[in-house]
Amino acid sequence: MNQDLHKDFRLPEKLTTNSVTSRIDHNARVMLAKLMGGTSPIALNLVFMDWALNLGTAPGKQMKLTQQAQEAYFEYLRFLFEQSFSLEPLKPTIEPELGDRRFKNEAWNKPPFSFYKQGFLLTENWWKAATTNISGLTEPDEKAISFTARQLLNVFAPSNFLSTNPELLSKTIEEKGANLVRGLQAFSKDALQIESNGEVRTKSNYQVGKTLAATPGQVVYRNHLIELIQYEPTTKTVHPEPLLFVPAWIMKYYILDLSAQNSMVKYLTSQGFTVFMISWRNPDANDAHIGFEDYLKLGPLTALDEIERLTSAKKIHTAGYCLGGTLLSVAAASLAREGDNRLASMTLFAAQTDFSEAGELMLFINESQVSFLEDMMQEQGYLDATQMTGAFQLLRSNDLLWARLQKDYLLGETTEPNDLMTWNEDATRMPFKMHSEYLRKFFLSNELARGKYEVAGKPISLRDVHIPIFAVGTETDHVAPWKSVFKIHSLCHADVTFALTNGGHNAGVISEVGHPRRHFRVLTNKDKDHALSPDEWLNLAELKDGSWWPEWKKWLAKHSTKRKAPPKLGKSLCPAPGTYVNME
Repeated sequence: MNQDLHKDFRLPEKLTTNSVTSRIDHNARVMLAKLMGGTSPIALNLVFMDWALNLGTAPGKQMKLTQQAQEAYFEYLRFLFEQSFSLEPLKPTIEPELGDRRFKNEAWNKPPFSFYKQGFLLTENWWKAATTNISGLTEPDEKAISFTARQLLNVFAPSNFLSTNPELLSKTIEEKGANLVRGLQAFSKDALQIESNGEVRTKSNYQVGKTLAATPGQVVYRNHLIELIQYEPTTKTVHPEPLLFVPAWIMKYYILDLSAQNSMVKYLTSQGFTVFMISWRNPDANDAHIGFEDYLKLGPLTALDEIERLTSAKKIHTAGYCLGGTLLSVAAASLAREGDNRLASMTLFAAQTDFSEAGELMLFINESQVSFLEDMMQEQGYLDATQMTGAFQLLRSNDLLWARLQKDYLLGETTEPNDLMTWNEDATRMPFKMHSEYLRKFFLSNELARGKYEVAGKPISLRDVHIPIFAVGTETDHVAPWKSVFKIHSLCHADVTFALTNGGHNAGVISEVGHPRRHFRVLTNKDKDHALSPDEWLNLAELKDGSWWPEWKKWLAKHSTKRKAPPKLGKSLCPAPGTYVNME
């Protein structure tokens, strides 16, 4: 199987040359890539130069920024003066942006901490103005330079330092410095872990197969890339149409089968569905040659064949998560082109099919950055999990990076990992060829949305997809922004039910029944209806309290036929969760 995959592998032309000069260039770029954590300095410099040159030739914008700086300075002086003679906190000059939780504590509104807060927010606001609305600056570079400025400013936020953070100071005084001792111990332990294996791993009480990924089932098929898990039925009758999950291979599949109380798999089996799950193999350097089409053929297409063989089902429901949803949509379009009508429906969880507005993850994905990554991936055969984690953390650096550093090293409150945190640290790798193709064909060229993506040498089109679609977006998703996920409406000739739930890329999807403070909006837009913009949809969609899972369950049942006795389990290769999920 591995040999068959290898025979079609071709490196990009620039990487196949054996000339001495090219090898010197390649080695230099690999060393630089490792030093920069996979970020291309060329891409960063091009963004900076575009901003600096356009701002340098905009005297009107410079005058406006100078005026804004002067006004902010005098407003800050006024605030300092008036607050110094007032016993009560004054109305702030500027408030944090929506979603900024760094200054929620009431102590930030009292001097001297209110002075630090106001000074920082005014500076942040000025830099936002300095990096936006500049004539001649391209939109991608404007977003990139604004993002970069925000990340650099976040480093110097007063909330990050003991002497300027009232919560940290209060805790230190209360514990007489014991929190700092614990923090130093935690820092030393993490530093030793990084030195020994290059990453920080938090010890967790959760175990895969026992407290995680514990829904009973059997591995009924295995190839080089997947193990196919069939879960045991828990009801006397089931809907005849099985449900195949296609998770992303950037994550372990058990995000969909976490603890017993928040397992989507367990919920669906309890509702009378026969559930199958793809568990992806964690690739290594020997899998560098595996491409996106290999994932398609050995993943969902093979899984559909096996499910049909095992259950004799004529129709099969499918659900794809994140990158797995993108792959599933490619599969659906490919099957439609071939006249294969086995799919009963397609559900997409936070999955993008049009990458023209793919959010902040797209900011530095350009030819320079992709070429830089290719050099690094060619050297090691894959993109390592730690190299991806840093990029995701930057998208929400205040919550995922700085808040955690404060808690661990200054408050001395290392938290016992919950099930989602344990899963999040159980990361995977991405094969060189597949990841290169994914970045170039989807992010850079947007071939799927443009009808240019080819399967088996022939272009496919999502316009050929006519099956019912249920798509889920999450309100605060920084990986797959909901308005980008929403674009599925205009790509397929299908009735699309779209659900927008609160939460982020993971927590919004794993939103089990009974989870507190959950709500969602939902609306079906039929193929014959007029197209809706995201904002129009938002105004029309019904707001509901609670989890969106029951809504999806009803939708699946509506597109299923009369229930009957469950199919027999296929011949077991081993019990769930299988062997691939435990590959390091």
